[in-house]
Amino acid sequence: MYPKNRLDALTDGIFAVGMTILVLDLRIPDEAAVGADEASLLQALLALGPKLLPYLLSFYVLGVSWLSLIKARSRGETVGEAYAKWSLFYLLFVTLVPFSTVLMGRFTSHATATVIYAANIGALALIGFLLMSLLPEPVRDAHWVERRVSLLVLLVSCLLTMALSFVVPGRALWAFALNLGGGLVVRLYRRLAPAG
Repeated sequence: MYPKNRLDALTDGIFAVGMTILVLDLRIPDEAAVGADEASLLQALLALGPKLLPYLLSFYVLGVSWLSLIKARSRGETVGEAYAKWSLFYLLFVTLVPFSTVLMGRFTSHATATVIYAANIGALALIGFLLMSLLPEPVRDAHWVERRVSLLVLLVSCLLTMALSFVVPGRALWAFALNLGGGLVVRLYRRLAPAG
């Protein structure tokens, strides 16, 4: 058995570093500053556009994932070996988000970059869903249902993004907009699910 609070502390640190590193690729090249006027500065800022959507999306996914993790409550103070090992695997994919974000930002119209990015986010969703199943003595409240449904919606949007990357690679990321309707899916699920 492993103390859950120690695993939570490691998770907090990795999420903090991962979310901070994301911004490092949003920079204006030093060459653009030499003899720069207002117009060239504006042009350099506009050139960051393709990197901005993956950055915002990654920050959002990591932020929401972290918030969901801290809201998933357990009645126990320890976790088993399977939960601890899958947590480390989950954190591996958290540390890969900055890399896949940079790749996506630099190669926006390439299917390979889009697939790697969506696969990275999809792995987070899939392992996050598994971790919820392995959490000892979970509190199965409204958040529990919302988290599981939102992870499934995220996974579906990742699969759709990967499929679309071979058809419209420059626009495939917009499949992640499905996650904006996650609350609607949760309300529909609650309405259709049997009480209990």
